[in-house]
Amino acid sequence: MLKGKTALVTGAAKRIGKAIAHVLVENHVNVIVHYCSSSDKEMDEVLTDINAPGVKTWKFQSDFSNIDNVDNLFEEIQNSIGTVDFLINNASTFSPSKLSTLSIQDLNQTLSINSIAPFRLSQHMAKQKREGSIINILDSRVKRYDMNYAAYQLSKNMLYQMTEMMAVEFAPQIRVNGIAPGIILPPEGEDESYIRKLSHRNLFNRSGKLSDITDTVLFLLSNTFMTGEVLFIDGGENLKGGPYE
Repeated sequence: MLKGKTALVTGAAKRIGKAIAHVLVENHVNVIVHYCSSSDKEMDEVLTDINAPGVKTWKFQSDFSNIDNVDNLFEEIQNSIGTVDFLINNASTFSPSKLSTLSIQDLNQTLSINSIAPFRLSQHMAKQKREGSIINILDSRVKRYDMNYAAYQLSKNMLYQMTEMMAVEFAPQIRVNGIAPGIILPPEGEDESYIRKLSHRNLFNRSGKLSDITDTVLFLLSNTFMTGEVLFIDGGENLKGGPYE
């Protein structure tokens, strides 16, 4: 069912995005690796890391803070590779902000990368007029409130709502689902102490594994009768409700 399909994974240079790209290649899916700021050498190493016999991989650079770049990216992919069967909207920016001091410039940049870019790519997917599947990588914060990451929270909540809306609008050809991870990896620049400090937020008092996310990606791409759903892979964190402590 997956073999021979082509997937675009945004933000696939490292972390969750790279893990998703890797597991797709392992399942014989051709993968377009999108990245923003990594060097050509780093991206060549990524393609080498995820390589598998008989599977094609490509790299495409695009800065999603400029929406014109998003449109240009999809056009370039279509012209050089062809149609896209699977879209994994994973690219994201994550930085602290509070509503009381959040600037319009910072808000616009976060929304552009985390919300508008996935929306535009999804529109382009739908315009292909062929069957496909979209997975939006969200955050378990969409069921709670993190006052220290206001712009990020707003952007993921927007994408959370769009997941259901796109599922309705793009059916029956395109299925749209979401994955809302909890604590999987510490943010860049943090170490395992970050995980230990926040693990009390979920019901298992530990972090999840990358395979918890990648297994869910494979499930959503393979299940052809599922759309408009968001799966919380967060150890029950979203069940606690309310703002974070």
